[in-house]
Amino acid sequence: MLRLIDTHAHLDEIENLDEQIAEAKEAGLVAIITVGSDLASNRKVLEIANRHKGFAYSALGWHPWYIKEEEIDPHLEFIRASIDKAVGVGEIGLDYHKRVRAIADKDLQKRVLEELLKIAAEHSKPALIHSRYAWRDAYDAVDRAGVVKAVFHWYTGTSSVLRDIISHRYYISVTPAVEYHEEHRRAVREAPLDRLLLETDSPVTYGRGSAHEFVASPADVRRSLKVAAELKGLSEEEIAAATTENAARLFGIA
Repeated sequence: MLRLIDTHAHLDEIENLDEQIAEAKEAGLVAIITVGSDLASNRKVLEIANRHKGFAYSALGWHPWYIKEEEIDPHLEFIRASIDKAVGVGEIGLDYHKRVRAIADKDLQKRVLEELLKIAAEHSKPALIHSRYAWRDAYDAVDRAGVVKAVFHWYTGTSSVLRDIISHRYYISVTPAVEYHEEHRRAVREAPLDRLLLETDSPVTYGRGSAHEFVASPADVRRSLKVAAELKGLSEEEIAAATTENAARLFGIA
């Protein structure tokens, strides 16, 4: 049985969680990083990690989709107070899609990200970065903050930014979107094996409105594994061994 780690899942959003965790273990998963999106979500992922000790590990974050000016202080205070219970700071980052900017403009997103990255740097925690349409700004923010460890989740950005990510010894993660998304496939081809992680972003819907459409669960990390192996010209065993070692080292888990 291959040993796999789902490095990015929103377990707090999964209704039949115990069933999906059982399926994940049957699929070979040995750990899941459950990421927070806002204050309520952070509380839930801490509870989930406590309930599934040794298998689920929490990361505390504030997703750019949910940022509000008036909520900055309570969000930052909670993350600072709880950071020792977490293995990372995330999901955090920037999102320049027009729908997101209508809620939280670029300046607000950057201010919040800067504060969150300070927490990651001060506590030597890896940052889990969302960077849709903001790849250069997100990378520059992480670099400027002095964050030593980071993963650029579901990376679909330019090759030039990817080269900087790799040269800084940061990671990118492979999602099931690698089955059909050309920019994501290119990034996986270009990234060296020692900079790759696997994830599902569960319970996101992939390929919405297409023949590829499905709702992800943590067991679907096997889909990320399968296509990563095809794109890298390596066996699934080689990809599994390397990405699991990468994840364990990044998040400091056994």
